[in-house]
Amino acid sequence: MTLQLWIWLMIGLTFSLYIGIAIWSKAGSTKDFYVAGTGVSPIANGMATAADWMSAASFISMAGLISFMGYDGSVFLMGWTGGYVLLALLLAPYLRKFGKFTVPDFIGDRYYSNTARLVAVLCALIISFTYVAGQMRGVGLVFSRYLEVDINTGVIIGMAIVLFYAVLGGMKGITYTQVAQYCVLIFAFMVPAIFISIQMTGNPIPQLGFGSQGADGIYLLDKLDGLSMDLGFHEYTSGSKSMLDVFFITAALMIGTAGLPHVIVRFFTVKKVSDARKSAGWALLFIAILYTTAPAIAVFARTNLIETVSEKKYDELPGWFDNWEKTGLLTFDDKNKDGIVQYVADPQINELTIDRDIMVMANPEIAELPNWVIALLAAGALAAALSTAAGLLLVISSSISHDLIKKIIKPDVSEKGELIAARISAFFAVVMAGYFGINPPGFVAAVVALAFGLAAASFFPAIVMGIFYKRMNKEGAVAGMLTGLFLMLFYMTKFKFGWFGGGTSEDWWFGISPEGFGTFAMLTNFIVSLIICHTTSNPPKEIQDLVEKIRIPSKE
Repeated sequence: MTLQLWIWLMIGLTFSLYIGIAIWSKAGSTKDFYVAGTGVSPIANGMATAADWMSAASFISMAGLISFMGYDGSVFLMGWTGGYVLLALLLAPYLRKFGKFTVPDFIGDRYYSNTARLVAVLCALIISFTYVAGQMRGVGLVFSRYLEVDINTGVIIGMAIVLFYAVLGGMKGITYTQVAQYCVLIFAFMVPAIFISIQMTGNPIPQLGFGSQGADGIYLLDKLDGLSMDLGFHEYTSGSKSMLDVFFITAALMIGTAGLPHVIVRFFTVKKVSDARKSAGWALLFIAILYTTAPAIAVFARTNLIETVSEKKYDELPGWFDNWEKTGLLTFDDKNKDGIVQYVADPQINELTIDRDIMVMANPEIAELPNWVIALLAAGALAAALSTAAGLLLVISSSISHDLIKKIIKPDVSEKGELIAARISAFFAVVMAGYFGINPPGFVAAVVALAFGLAAASFFPAIVMGIFYKRMNKEGAVAGMLTGLFLMLFYMTKFKFGWFGGGTSEDWWFGISPEGFGTFAMLTNFIVSLIICHTTSNPPKEIQDLVEKIRIPSKE
């Protein structure tokens, strides 16, 4: 069977499964729509959380980033994995015990203020739209190569699919769809990795394979170091970033994880507090399978790419090169007109431009794996992007319908009216997400890293102090969130989009990149919050008692 037939078969089967689940689990109430009726089992919720968490950035971009950045790319592994541990241990059980539908709902009630709720809604919308831009671009990338359409058309197709099951099923439909998507994406990620590990090292375990010897008796990492240095790149296993920037990026990703609204809301879908803890443990196990495999895939892909294209005649390159060239994500500019591909670090001589986001998807084709493996990878990449996009769109719609309309604008709205508002909000959110997917501010993982910085800068201090510091009041929380959010937005737009005069990496404050600046903005948030709260009145006694209550260990 041809590759195109395999792709249509795999994608058709998985999409039919997702749509079927959405129809089966249609939300009939706001509780179903927002938190899946709080009846999800810990294992199912662990799978759904893992799928929600492992977005296009994890599936498509992370290994691609590591393949180009080498040691420096480890910040994404450390930050995203450590951040989930932080969320599971520090926040999830307490937030579940508080028993609210959304993060703005928690902040609005904890800080006894609709102003705080409104600021939290603003933060949730900005974070979610920044994050979802990366997911929709990931969908477009997959469709552009495998369905042979341009990226913009791919984004529109993805919008239509997400719209169907997110609007119809709400959190209930999304949860059970994400269980299926986790199974698809993890199988799709591991099968090519196992094939290539056997092919390159004879070891079927990718995590061990990339530290093993190849057929030539040379350790794979040593070989890649040599290949990289021969082409003028820095040694793959050594870093080029400053230690301060590495620390700040890792911390921003960790802390941002613990403030992501679409991940936090997953812990509201289980029956009791103990189930929240169990589902966190299951999710960590399911996430670890992919995260420990990504560095191996990065090494396999980088080695195969260099050996396949560098110093090779353009007319004799394999078919995969032409396939990806058609997408515009891989380009060859024959500067010296000799017909030979020069892939080197020097931009004056280099003739090959590679979008980092293609590395995972092109890897099975470079390694000449069977067509069904390539098609499976396509289905997995779509599952990763769509699962997270759906979770983010639910956060956007619930922030508008529940936190804005129900809690602030029209408190007497009926349940039916609120459900209609949620679905209409989801529709407009999909349209906006599609726009950001067509016009993204960078490659997938970079966009997602900025969303984590925004979450760290705005939500994390308000949530942590809301749980552990009963003296924190509404004035402090609101001032801190606004300070952190706008400071991060200023820095991000200045150095990523060239606003406010722009600037280069030499102009970064203290040498901190935009991806790591969320840590600085978060510390500023803490400082402002504490200063303001200690110069204003204490929170009401009932709020302080509530904080004490949610910290008492539950027997559930």
